[in-house]
Amino acid sequence: MLTLSAMPPLNQWSPASDKSLVKAGRTRKSQAVQKTFQISTNGPGLYEFTRDVRGWVQGDGLLTLFVRHTSCSLLIQENADPEVQTDLHNFFHRLVPPTTDPSLSYLTHTYEGPDDMPAHIKAAMMPVSLSIPVSNGQMALGAWQGIYLFEHRNRPHTRQVVAHLP
Repeated sequence: MLTLSAMPPLNQWSPASDKSLVKAGRTRKSQAVQKTFQISTNGPGLYEFTRDVRGWVQGDGLLTLFVRHTSCSLLIQENADPEVQTDLHNFFHRLVPPTTDPSLSYLTHTYEGPDDMPAHIKAAMMPVSLSIPVSNGQMALGAWQGIYLFEHRNRPHTRQVVAHLP
């Protein structure tokens, strides 16, 4: 097994100098591709963007999705029955209500609105990145799985999700 410490410095490395990588058909230079998806939201809820990602993926690898915001999350969730998304939104709203709810009177970060700190709490509880295997240009999602941005803020936003596929 090749370790990083065994590799020559980058400025001295060439594919021919590393026989183990050349044998495996790999080089140190990455063929990774990246794309940023823009997702417009109109308030709290789940916004599916599976179709956009499906149209972009290619080849084989482990797709990574990462949301570049601190008040929303990413989820893989059922996309067959819209009641699932409604129930998830309602559950998390009850779990972490707005700061106007007396149960959250201890929160101090309130100057961006009563939904802001609860949105940060929800984002801290849920994933902000996802990993999905890709084989022959197809994501290995189950029959009823979709990729969602879970918006936790009340007002509309344009969210950025960075996709990386090696």
